[in-house]
Amino acid sequence: MKKVIRDGMVGVLISGGWGAGFYTWGAPLRAIFDPELIYLIENQKYDDALEYVEKTYPDAYTGGVDELSVVWVVEGTQFYIEEYDGRESLMFKDTIDWISA
Repeated sequence: MKKVIRDGMVGVLISGGWGAGFYTWGAPLRAIFDPELIYLIENQKYDDALEYVEKTYPDAYTGGVDELSVVWVVEGTQFYIEEYDGRESLMFKDTIDWISA
């Protein structure tokens, strides 16, 4: 899977808007790391990003594409993407206090 890595940080796309997520609403894992999509979002080419997603990931829900942003994560860090009403955020394995029964 191709990724954008700069100074040991990996670009991850998440949807910050309310109403629809991106990865959490069906985009494949490779989409959140997609170098072309990251380039389009960083350069605020949202119409081009929408068109790119529709062509490249036809099964992905595109409602959150215009709210995508790039989050830079230290390479190798484990995380998952949490969603509430479409707004996505990253949860890092090392920062979660697990409860044991």
